[in-house]
Amino acid sequence: MKKSILIRVLSSTCISTLACLPNIALGADRDATSNEIIVSAERLVDEARDAIELTPGGVDLVSSDEFDDRLAVSFRDTLALSPGVYTQPRFGQEVRLSIRGSGISRGFHMRGILLFQDGMPINLADNNGDFQELDPLVFQHLEVYRGGNALKLGGSTLGGAVNAVTPTGRSFNGYELRLDGGSFNTMRGKIAAGFADVHGDAFLALTADTSHGERQHSQRRSLRFTGNVGLSLSDSAETRFYVSANTIAQDLPGSLNRIDVLAKPVLSLPNNVNNDQERDIDSFRFQNKTTLDLGDTRLTGGVFLNAKELFHPIFQVIDQTSTDYGVFVRLDHGAQSAPFVLSIGSNARLGHVDAKQFLNISGDRGAMTGNARQEATTIDSFAHARFKPVATVTLIAGGVLTYGKRRIENRRNPLRSGPAEFTEFSPKFGILFEPMQNWQVFANISRSVELPGYSELNQTPFAVGGVTLPGFVNVDPQRAWTYEIGTRGARGIIAWDITLYRSDINGEILQFNAGDGSGALAATFNADRTRHQGIEAGLDITPSSWLKWRTSYAFNDFTFRGDATYGNNRLPVIPRHVLRSEWQLGTENYTVTPTVEWVPQGGTADYVNSSRAPGYALFGARAEAQISSRIGLFLDARNIGNKKAIGDISAVVTANPASVIYYPVERRALYGGIKARF
Repeated sequence: MKKSILIRVLSSTCISTLACLPNIALGADRDATSNEIIVSAERLVDEARDAIELTPGGVDLVSSDEFDDRLAVSFRDTLALSPGVYTQPRFGQEVRLSIRGSGISRGFHMRGILLFQDGMPINLADNNGDFQELDPLVFQHLEVYRGGNALKLGGSTLGGAVNAVTPTGRSFNGYELRLDGGSFNTMRGKIAAGFADVHGDAFLALTADTSHGERQHSQRRSLRFTGNVGLSLSDSAETRFYVSANTIAQDLPGSLNRIDVLAKPVLSLPNNVNNDQERDIDSFRFQNKTTLDLGDTRLTGGVFLNAKELFHPIFQVIDQTSTDYGVFVRLDHGAQSAPFVLSIGSNARLGHVDAKQFLNISGDRGAMTGNARQEATTIDSFAHARFKPVATVTLIAGGVLTYGKRRIENRRNPLRSGPAEFTEFSPKFGILFEPMQNWQVFANISRSVELPGYSELNQTPFAVGGVTLPGFVNVDPQRAWTYEIGTRGARGIIAWDITLYRSDINGEILQFNAGDGSGALAATFNADRTRHQGIEAGLDITPSSWLKWRTSYAFNDFTFRGDATYGNNRLPVIPRHVLRSEWQLGTENYTVTPTVEWVPQGGTADYVNSSRAPGYALFGARAEAQISSRIGLFLDARNIGNKKAIGDISAVVTANPASVIYYPVERRALYGGIKARF
């Protein structure tokens, strides 16, 4: 059965189930059992924040309350104020997501960050990630682990990890209807329900989204189902099943040259329109997580399966069917407040992709040009111990053993076939000092490793000096040592989160495209030595009950170090300074929130540092009104001054006026919505 058909079946099932929920819910004696059944989302968020703040390094927790008053389409809308997280929209749900310069020169999708949903990995087996299937409308909260602080989840990449947590029937009890809309014929809807009794619980959500987009040829539409069912096996055991199904269609407006992006950002190049470039995804994901609580010891394990079809007409038609699956297990010994806590676990991901390519004939398949089977295995096995020698000091030590295997069988071009295998160990040591309540000082040192994926190993063969070099390139893993020191806490009206870090990288995996509009595949190479260092800062000031100021600032200093070709040049793409700030005025029932994003000077466009994007300032405002205990309204105004500026960049070796490598910032837009809970 095609997954798109399966999605429609699941959607119909969801709607019929929602219609039956009143009868199901009324079957539970809520008055007698509510204390056992219902756990507030606020309590779970607070507990999750307390848990991650035991980490001696950069972490953050973002509750859905922080982005409930806006049109939340992508990670740009959910993580805009999270310290150290760089999110820059390209179009629709496509954003550049980077932490500490991860995937800095990847001009498409994402690399260097592990994504989790409810603690289970969702990256493909080759470690490359995509986030279109994560739906912000159903997040309960997001946990951000920057760099080596992702050890808790088994992460060992430069950027760390993001864990999206969805509600359960115990934290989301009742029903929700939501309708958003506004500029560019945008409409979004959500219907959700949660219920629980002493035997189990369930959460179901169906969301839909459609928009003509901010630019020519940027229309999008999606239908997503997300659900989980938890069953109580005994007083100490629970199993939970998760299902998500998505059908997503996104037209690709593509990048522009510098002149067009600053003068006519609404454009899409004729090649994108004539070839009907787009990215259509049908996917289905199943997960199971079973937890056994034995007092001081907690054992968690499960399985997952992700099946996806990708139809992606660009310079050619990329037509892929992928299946990824795996198992995970984790053992935690010791209560959170105990003087000694030990955690060990492993995440194993296996998968294969049937990757075909065809000539692009107005967005349809022409003659076949490529046919390959890509296989990957990635196993991250981890352990870490937390020891508290005295009440104010916590010591942490641990590491991640990463094993990876890649194999590409190109059925049409043997030059693009080959195997690769890797084994790497990434240790971490840290210290957390708490001189008084609500004040922490921390420091750590950690090693990170990023293994190459399919797109890094499988490149277009090219000729040098009359000799054709193979298309399967043995790109080495990217390795780095990161040092960080910081503090977080709250005193009086001020709360802060400040981290300084330095990553010394060997063999950074860098990519660049041709920049000539041809859509040619990117070239990938290992740099010699590079350095990523900077400041990740968040500051909240609440001088009164009706005023709160929140700001996030990042200083990004990313450079080559004595490179034979590029010397000490700056690495491209990410600006040196990024400031985002908002002022929330009002009460719990009515708020107005002006916002600003300020980039004093844009990022460089190329490796030779011959061109730099101009800076910009974007102003916006939001308003929210809780008109009753059940009904809320919001307005979300973006780029009020309709500023034309360069947002994201796809790096090239040397930029010129014709380089088609720039994406515009969001255009002026006004959105609004209504939400009802009952």
